Amino acid sequence: MVKLLVLYGHPKDPAAFDKYYQDVHIPLAKRMKGLKKWTIGKVIGTPDNQAAPYYYVAELYMESREEFEALLASPEGQAAVADVPNYATGGVTFLYTDVEEVT
Repeated sequence: MVKLLVLYGHPKDPAAFDKYYQDVHIPLAKRMKGLKKWTIGKVIGTPDNQAAPYYYVAELYMESREEFEALLASPEGQAAVADVPNYATGGVTFLYTDVEEVT
């Protein structure tokens, strides 16, 4: 299994980020078919109570990187990726990771 980890930096306007992400980006991204799992979450802090480097995190799962590349190359995937600059004013980092379940 491969995960695409999406790390969003702190936006200039958090309320605008939240509204756009919920009202526009999620419905747009839901048009992508084939994801095994998709989780999202607002960062609520660090274990040592320091300022978190990220505001929001999304995790998307597929069986392989090749499947991800095909999905992101689809019209639906291209639309979702093209939408990111419309709300990610704090920057965004995309990382692929191999997932190994330990428990």
